[in-house]
Amino acid sequence: MHISPYTVDEIRNRVDIEDVVSDYVSLKRKGKDMWGCCPFHNEKTPSFHVRPDQGFYKCFGCGKGGDGITFIMELEGLGYTEALKHLAKRYGIEIEEEELTPEQEEAHSERESLYILLNFASDYFRDLLWKQEEGMKFGLSYFRERGFSDETIRNFDLGYSLDKWDAFIIEAKKKGFNPEFIEKAGLQAEKDGKIYDRFRGRVIFPIHNTMGKVIAFTARTLKTLTKAPKYVNSPETEVFHKGKILYGLYQAKQAIRQEDNCYLVEGQTDVISLHQAGIHNVVASSGTALTDDQIKLISRFTKNITVLFDGDEAGIKASLRGIDMILEGDMNVKVVAFPEGDDPDSYAAKVGPTDLVKFLQQTAKDFIKFKVELYAEEANKDPLKKAESIKEIVNSISKIPDPVKRTVYLKECSKLLDIGEPVLITELNKIILTANRKKLRKDKPAFLPEEILQVPEAESSIKLNLDEIIHLQEKESIRLLMNYADQMLEGTGYDLKVVEYFFREIDDGTFTHPLYKQVFDEFKVAISDETIPDSKHFLHHKNESIRNLAIELMSRKYEISDNWEKKYHILVSQEEDLLKSASYTNIMRLKFRIVQKMIRSNMAEMKEETPDLQEKYLKKHQQLKKIEMGIAEVLGNVTV
Repeated sequence: MHISPYTVDEIRNRVDIEDVVSDYVSLKRKGKDMWGCCPFHNEKTPSFHVRPDQGFYKCFGCGKGGDGITFIMELEGLGYTEALKHLAKRYGIEIEEEELTPEQEEAHSERESLYILLNFASDYFRDLLWKQEEGMKFGLSYFRERGFSDETIRNFDLGYSLDKWDAFIIEAKKKGFNPEFIEKAGLQAEKDGKIYDRFRGRVIFPIHNTMGKVIAFTARTLKTLTKAPKYVNSPETEVFHKGKILYGLYQAKQAIRQEDNCYLVEGQTDVISLHQAGIHNVVASSGTALTDDQIKLISRFTKNITVLFDGDEAGIKASLRGIDMILEGDMNVKVVAFPEGDDPDSYAAKVGPTDLVKFLQQTAKDFIKFKVELYAEEANKDPLKKAESIKEIVNSISKIPDPVKRTVYLKECSKLLDIGEPVLITELNKIILTANRKKLRKDKPAFLPEEILQVPEAESSIKLNLDEIIHLQEKESIRLLMNYADQMLEGTGYDLKVVEYFFREIDDGTFTHPLYKQVFDEFKVAISDETIPDSKHFLHHKNESIRNLAIELMSRKYEISDNWEKKYHILVSQEEDLLKSASYTNIMRLKFRIVQKMIRSNMAEMKEETPDLQEKYLKKHQQLKKIEMGIAEVLGNVTV
């Protein structure tokens, strides 16, 4: 089955790009458009552009762009069909599906197949926990002994895998799943040529993406006397990359937005225990070192992270690198350290929900105070240790991108450490300077490629540059057509639209760039049918290259502030007001460059001829130069 074209059109028409993007990005309006920091890469200055009137986004930093469907696919790691279903559910659109042809069925993406299989596996493990004797006896009783309520167990889709060699593999094959996908999903393993269930005889913790789809599993053994590892995790797959996912984020994302804070813990049971205690804005890095991608994931929902550390000083110091990474991601960090010997899970069980909430609120410290206190005892005993501690703390401050924030933290650090602020500033500058030098050395190539050292022949270089310039003028023509094709040109003496004016002035053979020519030809066909393609025609084009071109050419990198007219009473002309001039100038520049190319081509052909046959080329050269000079005079250029 696949989603019908009617439903796809309905979704496209109903999707509000501003509404969709605002769930992940804080947008501010500038004129008609919206701007924010890009969710696809780290940046301090907003370059992520949303055009609500056209229904697309474009980042001028990393180059990503698309419509609401593309945005959900990119950000949530979903396939096309899954993104459509997500948006249909959001906007209350009933999905009509059609039967797939055998060819379409075969082309159904591996990604979608893995999602289906992994969610089947999650349902299978969950049913074993609640309905099968072995699952209830060992799995369900284990979770209840840990203090998890039945509601919590169901909320996190916890499950159980039978202690049999290949029970799941047999069941999956019985349901028609391809053995190749069982392997690709990481649900089976192999030893000494024998294939078996990867998670057999263990309680199961499904890992969801932010849309609630199961993408992987963590499984814990219940056996005490065994050489097997305590935990077994899914391997990396097409849909699961452990450094790009956070356990519990699906259950936590709404609470994180509401509380404007995210508690970060280490393990799955920590997340579940805190969630059951009423603290829902909590996620786990699942035992892996914190990554930049995980920090970006949190930053979609809040700029504030509170890191919860187990009560082990050595472990805390080993984990401090994560705090530096959070600071580097331009996030605000607080820290809570549990008493010696406790972790979030054990402490929640010990004191209960009410006292746990009080503990987190009362003991959360700014990272500077936390670091100072952490190093204080040993620093007081040894001057050298104190110097090292100061450098360690200032090094963390150096990670903060915002210079104003850095200044504030330096002042705080100066008070807490009882050391002069100029000394700390000097140390900070040294750290930043050293880091910048390292970055320059890293980014600088070790040697220049041989071809860069070779100087190309002058004529071939000129020809290449001229072709590029012509392509740029062709691109500008397409930009004007995509944005203003159906608008009337004022003062032309005719009732002409922009697209009609272009076809009056430019013939079929003008365009040389294949992509621009294809778009130009589509306008030509449409005009012959007495229609004009609108922006949606190109933004939703079946050709991906044309879709990307449309997004690029319809994006406005700069927006004139409303203040110019409202506050300062200065009227600034918009391009829409100057279409006649813009269209005329572009066409003349394109013709000018084409004539230049013809001159060079004519000269090259003349060189190949004998002197007695060169006269006709000289006459053509004179005619072309006359045309070139005429156009140049109109444009105000000077030709040599």
